[in-house]
Amino acid sequence: MSAPLDDREGFAAFLLRMRGKGLDERNLMSAIEATPRHEFVPGQWRDAVWGRRMIPIDCGEAIEGLDLQARVLASLGVERGHRVLEVGTGSGFTAAVLGRLTQKVISLERYRLLAEQARSRLQGLGLNGVVVRQADGVEGLAAEGPYDRIVVWAAFESLPRVFVDQLSTNGVMIAPIGPAESEQALARLVKIGSRFDRQDIAMVRLQPIARGVAAKI
Repeated sequence: MSAPLDDREGFAAFLLRMRGKGLDERNLMSAIEATPRHEFVPGQWRDAVWGRRMIPIDCGEAIEGLDLQARVLASLGVERGHRVLEVGTGSGFTAAVLGRLTQKVISLERYRLLAEQARSRLQGLGLNGVVVRQADGVEGLAAEGPYDRIVVWAAFESLPRVFVDQLSTNGVMIAPIGPAESEQALARLVKIGSRFDRQDIAMVRLQPIARGVAAKI
């Protein structure tokens, strides 16, 4: 079945924006195009599906605008055989895109409702290589590492050194780092030996990472 006209037009506009910024990775763009983004966005926000602004979802949370999501995933550099850890499942859209790029993705979400919703959407798309868990992602998931790639959709106040041991050699982690009340640096962290080599690639303003899982929702 072909995509709805609004989706095709929205994706085309998004693709032009990305090309204008020099981002045109074929595998990533194909994975985004193949993922029905409108299924991951609440109905009242469908006009913003392919836009740049953040979109509210359940549990008082929000998902990042598509341009930022694409930039982060492009910087992550996921390849087919990689094991990926994602912290902050949200609606499940980026987990779905990652699931089309590689065969093993573990995504952690602190809200049970969001985890259940994302799991249902991913199963509906047949993305069986993506596992969604309700869990505290502040310190990652060392028991199932190491990972080739780690992406975190919430900000740490300081360099998250606990993740070094969860990455394979030359593995890449992307996470915002900085204070909750102001802009944070979106950092690309490459594991070199027992340390991170850091490159800041953008400034963002995302929620601080929260410890623990939600007690009721």
